[in-house]
This record gives sequence, structure tokens and C-alpha cells, in this order.
Amino acid sequence: QVQLVESGGGLVQPGGSLRLSCAASGNDFSRSAMGWYRQAPGKERELVARIISDGNRVYADSARGRFTISRDNDKNTVTLQMNSLKPEDTAVYYCYMYLRGAYWGQGTQVTVSS
Repeated sequence: QVQLVESGGGLVQPGGSLRLSCAASGNDFSRSAMGWYRQAPGKERELVARIISDGNRVYADSARGRFTISRDNDKNTVTLQMNSLKPEDTAVYYCYMYLRGAYWGQGTQVTVSS
């Protein structure tokens, strides 16, 4: 059974950085599509970034140029490096995997505030 566990969230000042990590348990991680989504209070959950098995990346307009998604297939992990953070980045961030079905992590809180 697939399990996704996020870590790395926290409180940072505007302009600061955080790195989120997601550790996956399960078979055939290297074949999966991975992504990060976020949900702010009162808002719909939205895609932040995704990376498929061949390394192709897609970013939301709000994330492009500031965030970088990467994966390590040897460690079954996906990371999201977030730089130049803004208050509007405040949300719960969720790890996502698709491999013959969709799976979600429990979420990690990111708060950007002075």
C-alpha cells in the first residue's frame, strides 16, 4: 500500500525559503508521476508543481521561477524547494502520487508572515 509522508513545513518571513520533502512507500516509484498541491484557508486545492517519470516538470504560474520540484528515484523522495516566499504562499502543502491510482500525503503547513 502506498504511503506519502511530507515534512519541512514551518513559519518563515516573506522572502525566505523552505524545502518540503515527501517520502513514498510502495513499488515502482520511478514509474510514478509526483506533484505538490496546496490549499489555503477558504480556497480550492491547487497544483503547485508536478514531475513525471521522465523528469518533465510543470509549474503553476504563481510558482514558476521561485519553486523547483525534483525527485530522487533511488530514495523514493520528491522535494519542493521554495524561494522568495510570499504571504500568499501560506497554505497546507500536499504531496501527490499517481501510479495506477491517485495517492495523497497528510499535508504540511507553510506559513509566510512577518
